[in-house]
This record gives sequence, C-alpha cells and structure tokens, in this order.
Amino acid sequence: MFQEESYNKHGNWYNKLFPTEESKKAFLQKFKDADQNTVNNWLQKIKFSCIDPLIAQAGQSWFTVGDAYGMDAHYITAHGNQQSAHASDLNSDFLSVAHKEGFIQEFSAENAEKLSFNDNTFDYILCKETYHHFPRPFMAVYEMLRVSKKAVVIIEPQDPISKIPALLFISNILAAINDKLVQKFWKNRFSYEPVGNFVYKVSEREFEKLAAGINLPLVAFKKINSHFYFKGAETMKATPGNLKFITLKIKKKIFDILVALGVSSSQVLSSVIYKVMPDEQELKRLKDAGYRIVQIPVNPYL
Repeated sequence: MFQEESYNKHGNWYNKLFPTEESKKAFLQKFKDADQNTVNNWLQKIKFSCIDPLIAQAGQSWFTVGDAYGMDAHYITAHGNQQSAHASDLNSDFLSVAHKEGFIQEFSAENAEKLSFNDNTFDYILCKETYHHFPRPFMAVYEMLRVSKKAVVIIEPQDPISKIPALLFISNILAAINDKLVQKFWKNRFSYEPVGNFVYKVSEREFEKLAAGINLPLVAFKKINSHFYFKGAETMKATPGNLKFITLKIKKKIFDILVALGVSSSQVLSSVIYKVMPDEQELKRLKDAGYRIVQIPVNPYL
C-alpha cells in the first residue's frame, strides 16, 4: 500500500544521508550543545519556546514523535523542570547514536500510526515538524492522543489559505472558472518533499473539529515565524555584529508585524490538543506565552 512505501522511504532517509556511525556523530555534534549561540539554535528555540509553558511544571513525562536526532527530547530534559523524555522515530539508528553520546535518555523505533505503548502512558506528546510527513496524519494524531494522558502538541507549517480571506476569495473565483487556474495562482497547493511525502500543512480549524468530534475539552494555538533556515545556519554565530543574522531578525520582525495585524498567516502553528482540562496555572502560562485558548463545548446529545 502507498503508506507502507512512504514509511519505508522515510525510515531509510537518514541512513542514506548519514550512512555510518561516524557521520551521525559528526552531524550530532553540531547540536549537542543546546545553548551554543548559532543561528540554527536561535531558530530552533523559537519553536521550542512553544512548549516552555508545559515543561515548566515539574515531573512530567514526555514522548517525542519523529524526533530523528533526539533534539526534541534533549530540549525537554535540558530545559524542563525535572522532565523525562522518550524519543522516537521510524528508524532509531540515529537515536541509538544520540543515546550513546548521552544526548537523550530513552528511545525506540515507532510508527506514529501504531505506537507500541499502552493508553495514557505519557503526560504529553510532542510532534514537532513531523506531522506534515505522515501519509495518514489523522490516524497518527488519534494514536498520539491514545498514548497521552494530558495533551498532544503539534508544531507544524500553517496552511495559509485558511487564514487569509483574500487568498481564499481569489482561489474560489479561479476554481469557478477552471481548477487549473488555482494551481497557477497557488503554487504550493500540492507540494511534495524529496523523501516522498505530501507536505500536509495544518490549520486551527481542523484541530478544533478534531477535538469537537471526539469530545475533547480544549485546544490552544500559538502563531510563530521561524522558517528562515539556510545552509550553514548550524555553525554561523547569532551575534549582534553578524549582518546576515541582523537581516534575518529584521525579516522575522516584519513577518511578526504582518501576522499581528492580520494581514498574513504565520509560517508555523503550535497546536495543543488537550485530553483533559488543564488547571488554571497551566492556562495562565499558555496565555502569557501568547497562546489563544479555545474551549470546546460539550456535545449536548451524548
């Protein structure tokens, strides 16, 4: 079946890029110091800041999905308040090296559509920049919800057409004339990555509907702009005197202003899908961090 071919290709992807243990170690070395002042770490921290309100609470267990290098699990244990984190990916060869190097605590090879854990095993699950790789993403999110006790966090590129009325209006007009015109106007309507996946961008509305459909209590959303990666960002220093870094910060600031004014959608959306209602302290931390809280009404007929 198609999804099996997709998962097989994804499972072999990193071994093609880094075929030996030595090459994996060399690549991992670039990320071992989470506080190293590089442009790539600066960009990563923008995304990781989305989970800071959740890892502030002491003693929570985390599970990371599609955490190829173990960076997500490493951030949680390094910056959280006594957190434990189990890293996973389709192929655990890279995670095995990360574990040997002391970068992560626990790991396993997992298919997101069929996780090997019991119901409610982990407090939180983090799926960062992986959801868009899944051939059947909703099957994966239901499985992540099964294994989590409290919530699933999904940090992914946002579908711009759902948040910018002008784009939706134009695409509707063009579709009424000829659907091929929509494709010319909306270039990445159907976009694919070399590893073989359709880029499944997310929207607030789809997660609201998902939560309402299975009677979950609450979802929370935060908009960020962090897609400014370039080759060499892993080693370039994020210093005030670096002209390229200064230009990047200015570009990000412009994007942030446009999002705040409602002129543009954010590049990335952080979505927290709750299985149980969080306490008031957690809600306050989310709001203080810039999250929009959406409480889902209880289904009156069940």
